[in-house]
Amino acid sequence: MTQTRKSITERFLHAFVFEALAIGITAPAAAWIMDKSFMRMGVLTIAIAWIALLWNMIYNAAFDRLENHRGWQRTLWLRVMHACGFEGGLILIAIPLAAWWLDIGLWQAFVLDIGLVLFYLPYTFLFNLAYDHLRARCWGAPRNSTQ
Repeated sequence: MTQTRKSITERFLHAFVFEALAIGITAPAAAWIMDKSFMRMGVLTIAIAWIALLWNMIYNAAFDRLENHRGWQRTLWLRVMHACGFEGGLILIAIPLAAWWLDIGLWQAFVLDIGLVLFYLPYTFLFNLAYDHLRARCWGAPRNSTQ
């Protein structure tokens, strides 16, 4: 079974909703935990979100292409691998950006990023799982799932 292709508009909306919801959760929480101003942490989370938005579109397009080419089924395990791959790529950009913007060391930025990853891994998984189900229900798009 093949996945229905997603338009650029749908990919943008998917990524935008994903990031907007995440910013609303992470910016105030990270500001409080890091004892940084909400404004400073908000700017950082928005910058990372814009980077992630672009990464999300690129990563998901490549992932979907690979999924279709290989004939993979969209199983629970595949969604776990999808989330890990996405977050791993984003880490490479987020750590130096956070260190520079917050004027903290790379180690502190790494710890901050680990905290964000601990949020984003389950969030990414659950958001995309919910999106797959809503997309199938609302738009009648077939999904590859063994559930």
